[in-house]
Amino acid sequence: MSLLKNILNFQTGLGVLANICLLFFYTFIILVHSHKPTDLISCQLTFIHIVTVLTGGDIWLKDVFESLNLENDFQCKITFYTNRVMRGLSICITCLLSVFQAVTISPNTSLLAKFKHKLKKYMIYALLLIWPFNLSFSSNQIFYVGAFTNTSASNQMKVTKYCSIFPMNYISRALILTVIVSRDVFLVGIMLTTSAYMVIILFRHQRQCKHLHSISHLKASPEKRATQTILLLVVFFVIMYWVDFIISSTSVLLWKYNPDILTVQKFVMNAYPTITPLVQISSDNRIINMLKNLQSIWHQIS
Repeated sequence: MSLLKNILNFQTGLGVLANICLLFFYTFIILVHSHKPTDLISCQLTFIHIVTVLTGGDIWLKDVFESLNLENDFQCKITFYTNRVMRGLSICITCLLSVFQAVTISPNTSLLAKFKHKLKKYMIYALLLIWPFNLSFSSNQIFYVGAFTNTSASNQMKVTKYCSIFPMNYISRALILTVIVSRDVFLVGIMLTTSAYMVIILFRHQRQCKHLHSISHLKASPEKRATQTILLLVVFFVIMYWVDFIISSTSVLLWKYNPDILTVQKFVMNAYPTITPLVQISSDNRIINMLKNLQSIWHQIS
């Protein structure tokens, strides 16, 4: 148990640090350099991942809340609600990133090509809709979360050391689960569809380049690297999401969370927000060049 906790603590620290660094790089690129439309999406996704990791690991927040003299019940509600909103935003914006990359690399002869010139405007509209949608979507769940009390412990499902989910009637539980699953299945379906489309586009592009004997140009294509990165992130997100979903659904049906299982679930929940910035930093040439410049400046100073 202590080993799992230590691993979770390390993962949380790594995830927060990596996402803060990535947020700094994207902010600098957006403000100083010419940026791509997907950079704005990635910047928001990075901020969402910082909050997700902080609210999903039971680390630091307890001390922060205690310093503010906030009641345990309010702590649980605000932490649970914020984490649920961020998880919803994560799946929505990851889906949006996949769709916009598919439009970006689509051939000029495809039906998606007509959206390219309005990509930035559509992106702003989509982001303006996604945030209020998710803020309201998870609002009903805060009524079923609160501080753990020993007086009615048998009716509560403990989800953290201090917080638990209160029992709800069968109709409410089924309705909430149906709505959440419907949203997530729809978005995952879009992600898988756009991912398959991007794989087909890359395959055709690679076959054409082989035919023209210009494979080196294909390997140097920034669009290909960006597409491969997004494909990797989407596939990893879908895998981690369904593992988390299976654990959550099983626990809700059994109305019991084993402490070890809960720690494993938190590790799975934080895996995508932790891996994503590391993959993006290592695959974005703009960030790599910035790191090389910072390294050369540091050597000159020292």
